[in-house]
Amino acid sequence: MATTPAQQFIAALKQAEESKSPDPLVAVFAPDAELDNPSRSVVRKGTGGAGEFWKDYLSAFDGIRSEFTHVIESKDAATLEWKSQGTLAHGGGPVTYRGVSVVEFAGDKVKRFATYYDSATFVPGGSKQGGGK
Repeated sequence: MATTPAQQFIAALKQAEESKSPDPLVAVFAPDAELDNPSRSVVRKGTGGAGEFWKDYLSAFDGIRSEFTHVIESKDAATLEWKSQGTLAHGGGPVTYRGVSVVEFAGDKVKRFATYYDSATFVPGGSKQGGGK
């Protein structure tokens, strides 16, 4: 059972990837949360923004599975290093990429999420190894 907020986030991501539903992830976000992916120009806000953010993520893949290689936690934050493998949607083929996510908490809810990875992984002819959660 997930006991820390970081473990709860990781468990929710696993459930979302398996079910292709953003709902498990939306449930761990605070009503005033901010979600940022610097490769996109929009910062999403609130649980509605979390739903949009994770729906966009899941819809980019026919299937995706993330593995966390390093987790550094404090009371109010976590840094998560990860590797994801899957198949891009719309016949895009296999993809493997790595990245880092920074997660800040308010109690047991995510108040800020930012993720960094090589977005060239998703461009035709781009890097075959890169990074995104």
